[in-house]
Amino acid sequence: MTKETKKAPVKKKTTAKKKRSKIKKDLVIVESPAKAKTIERYLGRKYVVRASMGHVRDLPRSQMGVDVDDNYNPKYITIRGKGDVLKELRKEAKKANKIYLAADPDREGEAIAWHLAHALNVDETTECRVVFNEITKDAIKESFKNPRKIDYDLVDAQQARRILDRLVGYNISPLLWAKIRKGLSAGRVQSVAVKMVIDREREIKAFVPEEYWSIGAKFFKDSKNFTGKFYGIDGKKKELKDKEDVDAILSKIKGNEFNIDKVNRRERKRNPAKPFITSSLQQDAARSINFRARKTMMVAQQLYEGIDLGKEAGGITGLITYMRTDSTRISDTAKNEAKEHIEKEYGKSYLGTVKQSKQKEGSQDAHEAIRPTSAMRTPESLKRVLSNDQYKLYRLIYNRFLASQMAPAIMDTMTIHLLNNGVEFRANGSKIKFDGFMKIYIEGTDNENEEKEEFLPEMEEDEIVSVKDVESKQHFTQPPPRYTEATLVGTMEKQGIGRPSTYAPTLDTIQKRGYVTLEERRFVPTEIGEIVLDLLVEYFPEITDVEFTVKMETDLDEIEAGKEKWINVIDEFYQGFSKRLEKAQDEIKEVEIEDEPVGVDCEKCGHPMVYKMGRFGKFMACSNFPDCRNTKPILKKVGVKCPKCKEGNVVERKSKKRRTFYGCDRYPECDFVSWDKPIEKECPECKAYMVEKRTKKETIIKCSECDHEEKPIEET
Repeated sequence: MTKETKKAPVKKKTTAKKKRSKIKKDLVIVESPAKAKTIERYLGRKYVVRASMGHVRDLPRSQMGVDVDDNYNPKYITIRGKGDVLKELRKEAKKANKIYLAADPDREGEAIAWHLAHALNVDETTECRVVFNEITKDAIKESFKNPRKIDYDLVDAQQARRILDRLVGYNISPLLWAKIRKGLSAGRVQSVAVKMVIDREREIKAFVPEEYWSIGAKFFKDSKNFTGKFYGIDGKKKELKDKEDVDAILSKIKGNEFNIDKVNRRERKRNPAKPFITSSLQQDAARSINFRARKTMMVAQQLYEGIDLGKEAGGITGLITYMRTDSTRISDTAKNEAKEHIEKEYGKSYLGTVKQSKQKEGSQDAHEAIRPTSAMRTPESLKRVLSNDQYKLYRLIYNRFLASQMAPAIMDTMTIHLLNNGVEFRANGSKIKFDGFMKIYIEGTDNENEEKEEFLPEMEEDEIVSVKDVESKQHFTQPPPRYTEATLVGTMEKQGIGRPSTYAPTLDTIQKRGYVTLEERRFVPTEIGEIVLDLLVEYFPEITDVEFTVKMETDLDEIEAGKEKWINVIDEFYQGFSKRLEKAQDEIKEVEIEDEPVGVDCEKCGHPMVYKMGRFGKFMACSNFPDCRNTKPILKKVGVKCPKCKEGNVVERKSKKRRTFYGCDRYPECDFVSWDKPIEKECPECKAYMVEKRTKKETIIKCSECDHEEKPIEET
């Protein structure tokens, strides 16, 4: 009896364990391990979540992979290095009760799901696809209540883009290698981006500045001062083209008193910006927190996939909605939550009455704008669990979203017309009557020289004010500025070139190929970039044509909408392209980039040094190559002796990430380095060397050691 009693519970436990092990679970496949962990926690024990680590199949790298004679049939293969991943997924798939494909909610994500279905023998007629715009518990559970079939229109649109890019790249790139040099490439979107940069550079070089003048004055009223600018004569606006015009105006001013002829007051509303889409996020991150486009998308991906908030706060949680979107739509749930938070934190007067904005033509409205997944998770409450970069970007996204749901700011503006003997000056000022959305967010600007309106003292018509410090200044019209990452993305988005997922990779590619470089955060074309562009414009004009590129994007949208067949779009392009390709192969002669003498000899073998063209522009090399492989970067002197060794000269150098820094030209004998540009001046307090520190808004002179700062002397 005793033996039977001891054996009974052991037998029951073993049976229960075996029974539980036989229960089949549903397999969910996402792209990244971080996302997998978050989703598995939300779904519970009935699900197993695994990561595909992105794409598992693609066109082969070693060949075209597209059969142009068989309806452009693509040849897909398992991506190198993904064999073990697929093996593990197939193992899990065999044990699974059902398989769900939960890649990102866009064309590329749909294509990944389709490739996984093929690789794992998933029945594509079943509702195996789940999509969600945010990685939160409610959104995940809701998406699994409403699975759908794979959307072949989305798959076809992505496949058409991939095949188009392959036909262009794998046909033109070998031509560039043969005629110019190896390592070059061409693409539909990247070539247009390069053309935009080069066209702007040529516009700058061709620009002829025109002289003009301005007259400013400081006015006084009751010990308060304000500034005004010359407007015109006898009520008519007048341009000051030269010094003679200025002298004529100054000679008309009698005495030092002006009469206030008119005071215009009005109330002006300033509406908040819409929530972020991909392009506006990249632009404002560049302006406000100095993030490159690639970094912005990398950090946004981390926030989207999930951050560990700790057990008490819910563990790993997605903090923002999907970051590849061109829709400004916001869900009613998010609006209501934002409204509740705004009313609680700032009061009812700050609540906005935001209407649903009309989407621009061609936008993909599949998911929402970029916003926080909960308005209750303020940036300050998450600061302890976020990295510095994550905190900066989350705060930017959070504040922009919350501001978009707030009341407009109300500004009191004033324009004063001041007269003296028919000479009219005008002073403009404004003050904030109600800050509204500006309490938490003000959109960045690309205009570094934007003038801020000052606050004006209260004044009435027919009052008299005193004037002094009347100054005239000579100016010259300025050429259009070079593109920054923000302005280039903004222009591409405005013209319809590319889509949300393409901006950051495009900017990255044109730099890696050596077609452009970044100097002081602005794009500058290289010589090799101009050579390649000129060849493409002559033989493949459609590749660099904005209108053609926009039409291709529209055609891809039509495929996605089910209104166009992908094979027809490809064929329409390729028929003309293939003929131009044959012509180019026959007519283009090999481009010889002649070596330019430097004027100095190689210190290793005595042969003359020459300038050569490399991936990132010109560099110095020995003309005795390959017998002598001595190379040197081209160093730009800044006109300052090295503060450390006192013998060498400070020169500009480039880091591995192409960021400018300053070092001694005697390196490695002298290891002096500085991120800020040294100047020929000692600190008056500690005698250390001074540096020129540039920010987006201003340039200051500061000590390299202590806290001493000075304003730079303005050039006259």
